[in-house]
Amino acid sequence: MYVRVGSRPAQDAPGAEDDETAGDHAAGQATVGGAVLGGLAGAGERVRAARALLDRPLTSYYLIAGITTLLLCLGLVMVLSTASVADLTQGKSPYRDFEVQLAGIVVGVPVMWVAARCQPRLFRAASYPLLTVAAIGLFLILIPGVGVQVNGATRWIALGPLTVEPSEIAKLALAVWGADLLARKEKLGMLSDWRHMLVPLLPGTGVLALLVMSGHDLGTTFILLLIFLALLWFIGTPGRVFAGILIFMLLVLLLLAVTESYRVKRLTGFWDTTSASSTSVTWQSTQGKYALGSGGIFGVGLGASREKWGWLPESTSDFIFAIIGEELGLVGTLCVTALYGGLAFAGLRVARRAPDSFSRLLSATITVWIVGQAVVNIGAVIGVFPITGVPLPLVSQGLSSVLVTMLGLGMLMSFARREPGASQALAASGPSPGGRALSWLRQGKRRGT
Repeated sequence: MYVRVGSRPAQDAPGAEDDETAGDHAAGQATVGGAVLGGLAGAGERVRAARALLDRPLTSYYLIAGITTLLLCLGLVMVLSTASVADLTQGKSPYRDFEVQLAGIVVGVPVMWVAARCQPRLFRAASYPLLTVAAIGLFLILIPGVGVQVNGATRWIALGPLTVEPSEIAKLALAVWGADLLARKEKLGMLSDWRHMLVPLLPGTGVLALLVMSGHDLGTTFILLLIFLALLWFIGTPGRVFAGILIFMLLVLLLLAVTESYRVKRLTGFWDTTSASSTSVTWQSTQGKYALGSGGIFGVGLGASREKWGWLPESTSDFIFAIIGEELGLVGTLCVTALYGGLAFAGLRVARRAPDSFSRLLSATITVWIVGQAVVNIGAVIGVFPITGVPLPLVSQGLSSVLVTMLGLGMLMSFARREPGASQALAASGPSPGGRALSWLRQGKRRGT
């Protein structure tokens, strides 16, 4: 018996071709797997790089400054687009309201710049004077002949050709005064008793809210109560106390809403979508939705809105977001929403890194005030909330609103400059463009030029 010990060549062996194909397939799978792993590794590197960028000391400062600039520029463009129509119909220059808004921003920029470089102790020293100015202004608008009434609401004081809205000052005053009050009580160890959290903060808020409601301004009253609740939340009010106050305030707001017939119509009209008459309370909301829907994905183009030609009431202020949706489309509205989201992130980041209670309370409260007001405005336009008549911060037309909001953001930037490591980073970056300009002017004066 003979045994065959030799073998055929490898290429002639049975299954050799299958083995080679399997090897190629395995190599291909390894290549694809390596590419996937490499992509995941690259994505991980990008995520880590983004997190490192966000962890930089001055991230909050530059985010607030950048987002504020973008919203102000957008507001100027939209005010020019919408207010020019109203100015033309009144026989005025189409640039009148735009020039007023631009003048307010020109004044507001140095105010915000100065506030960003002030010490927090200066804000604390200004808390009671600011509250006094707001209260006096709210008293003055109740005097016949002094307060200016528009659309049934008395909110303004005429100062020559301009009007001032004291309720806007009241928002910032309540935030600064409340933060200073609670910070002092926390330092004295008085907040272990929840009653010290409410007195005198609750009575002070109540007085401001009643003065604002005397001018038939339910929207600003709601924002004041939102600021009050933010102060209580961030100081650590017990859950049962906070829930009780929240329920009480909702009942008060409901009571205030049903005491006026036009507010009742607004509430009932919020659920009524059948009426399309120009005299109905749902007309403004309906036209706002038409403006948003007609904009599509990319909008009809800047200045090409149809709704602003007398169809949509308050298109320059309360419903300017609807015109943004019509002219800039879904992309534009999402970008605006993302900007306010970025502002919320930056503001709460400043509050989390604040070195003292006052800075933490005020930065968080200012963030809740501005972003919360934006949420209320946008929610009313898209039909999620009833119409309350609050402007879109930094975008809507309104001199007082823009100036006070910019002052609040300047305070927020001041706290951002005092985050851990921020002062060292600013010193390493050298003087700012404004500082270089001032230095150049001083050198010029020394040379006698």
